Amino acid sequence: MVASPVFGVWSNYRPRKEPLTVSIFISVAANCLYAYVHVPASHNKYYMLVARGLVGFGAGNVAVVRSYIAGATSLQERTSSMANTSACQALGFILGPVFQTCFALIGEQGVTWETLRLQINMYTAPVLLGAFLGVLNILLILSMLREHRVDDSGRQCKTINFEEGSTDEVQVPQGNIDQVAVVTTNVMFFVVLFIFALFETIVTPLTMDMYAWTREQAVLYDGIILAALGVEAIIVFMGVKILSKKIGERAILLGGLIIVWVGFFILLPWGNQFPKIQWEDLHNNSIPNTTFGEIIITFWRSPREDHSEEPTGCPNEQAWCLYTPMIHLAQFLTSAVLVGIGYPSCNVMSYTLYSKILGPKPQGVYMGWLTASGSAARILGPVFISQMYTSWGPRWAFSLVCGIVVLTITLLGVVYRRLVAFSVRQGRSQE
Repeated sequence: MVASPVFGVWSNYRPRKEPLTVSIFISVAANCLYAYVHVPASHNKYYMLVARGLVGFGAGNVAVVRSYIAGATSLQERTSSMANTSACQALGFILGPVFQTCFALIGEQGVTWETLRLQINMYTAPVLLGAFLGVLNILLILSMLREHRVDDSGRQCKTINFEEGSTDEVQVPQGNIDQVAVVTTNVMFFVVLFIFALFETIVTPLTMDMYAWTREQAVLYDGIILAALGVEAIIVFMGVKILSKKIGERAILLGGLIIVWVGFFILLPWGNQFPKIQWEDLHNNSIPNTTFGEIIITFWRSPREDHSEEPTGCPNEQAWCLYTPMIHLAQFLTSAVLVGIGYPSCNVMSYTLYSKILGPKPQGVYMGWLTASGSAARILGPVFISQMYTSWGPRWAFSLVCGIVVLTITLLGVVYRRLVAFSVRQGRSQE
């Protein structure tokens, strides 16, 4: 959140390979620091926090990447290029856990390279791979990346961070950016990432409470579900490339928000079937609000249960567990599929529209703010849903999410006509 505007400003005034190289180098150094966290005699946890913080700082280069794509593509190429980038990100999110699972085979002890005092185990192998890929990226940037900027029609423009001159360059078109559209797009991008962040956060506690899954089951099954959503997102990213040419980015953004709303509306608890209650933490013999049949089942299970196993079900400390109907598995899976369609559609359309609104001027600063708003959403979303879900339950939590989505759809409707490309608003091209 802090690094994105910094790298964005940098990319506006200098060749973009500079902030990209420095940011990736920071990530490489942070991963190496993490791999050697065991070496200091004390304060290891602080070194680990510094390493993770630097990794986050290095990830601020997303703003530079998006601004480069926005500047190097015409309006006709923009959506396709942005969708390809998002698909690559989604693929990374899928492959990351896969590699982590494979590295688990190395074990906690692993092997030690005494000369370098380097331990290669299930914890350090992922960061070492990340460092290697970072070095590879730096080499590719230094050897292959070239500055390239075009206007909305695809004609090459000359800008301050352009390295090589050309005789057929045109000047960057002048004109004021529609700040209302800019702020609105930032707000919508915040909401989109806010909603998906809270969905990711709530998946594990929700499934453990509703279906009495153990932690191991929740990690396994929810991991499979999220991986499937990643595959679904890649398919959606490829689909919107074609669909946007027929109905436009604004219509896809609106449709995506509606699909997200339907997904969370389906997730609201209905009916008269309640989740299993986790009574193990009670220290008295009373079982309030329990039917005679449930009491019999409890006593029947007690002698046969292994008390070393972790308790499962909806914790009785959450008062809403006693009166809130359960969310059926079919409800949850349907909701996940819909959110998996709506989120990637809204995500890629948000910053595609944003880049078109900004026009052919350097977009590093603006993209930095957009990325920062998304980072803030990923911080606040989990905090919001954790508090609301624990205190008030899924009915109130998801109802509020539905309300937020409705407000966002209303906002989109109000500014719908203003979300047009810079050149279209200036009358230089047709929508």
